[in-house]
Amino acid sequence: MQQRKLASGRPSGTDDTDFSYRMVVDSRYEKVASGKSRHYSHILLQAVIQLIGTVCTVLSISKEDPDRIAILAIAVGFVSLILGELGRRRNQVGLLKIYMFGSSTAILLWLACLSKSNFMLEFIRDPSKWETKKLGLLETALILFGEF
Repeated sequence: MQQRKLASGRPSGTDDTDFSYRMVVDSRYEKVASGKSRHYSHILLQAVIQLIGTVCTVLSISKEDPDRIAILAIAVGFVSLILGELGRRRNQVGLLKIYMFGSSTAILLWLACLSKSNFMLEFIRDPSKWETKKLGLLETALILFGEF
């Protein structure tokens, strides 16, 4: 091993002549990293939407009887979020496919719950009651936002 000379200030081999031997990150690894960060932001956004939807459902359960479709949508949504995060961390395509299917199913269940409630029809007929129906409006907005 060659000792560094204080007079020259730089050890040999680091004078930018070794650039052809340096490793370059392949573009496919950059694509994987950007895809993982995109998946993370989507999963995080869906988790926030799912959490707000759960709070809305719990608040509406205290006022009336529990809606089984909404509870099933919450369960399917949370399980799909867990599987999606595991698939993202471990780079497992199978878990990510299950996540996509589960999250789509949860959205369809939320839509079925929304269509069963006839809330939007009541709101369109009499928009002056929006103060009393704020929770339903928030839930509708979340479901529609979650579709995109």
